[in-house]
Amino acid sequence: QVQLVESGGGLVQPGGPLRLSCAASGSIFSVNAMAWYRQAPGKERELVAAIFTNSGTNYGDSVKGRFTISRDNAKNTVYLQMNTLKPEDTAVYYCDALVLTTTLSIQSYWGQGTQVTVSS
Repeated sequence: QVQLVESGGGLVQPGGPLRLSCAASGSIFSVNAMAWYRQAPGKERELVAAIFTNSGTNYGDSVKGRFTISRDNAKNTVYLQMNTLKPEDTAVYYCDALVLTTTLSIQSYWGQGTQVTVSS
């Protein structure tokens, strides 16, 4: 089994920064792509940012220039640095990882989600 544990969510004022972390553990042979998604109340889950094994990245249009995704392969951890936060960034943020397990199966795993609230 593989577990993803997110941390770093909370309440932040508009314009402020916040950093999310997501650590993968368990029966991992290697971790391929990792990504952050978010879901606001009444809206569909959307891609925030993704990072690939070659360190290439992809960002949702609404966060380009404000958010930065990075990863530590040795720790199987992905980070999301969020700057200049806006109230519309308020959502539950989910981590996703495409994992090659020790049984050589490839599967996507999700974290439990962490709440980010941007409000004064």
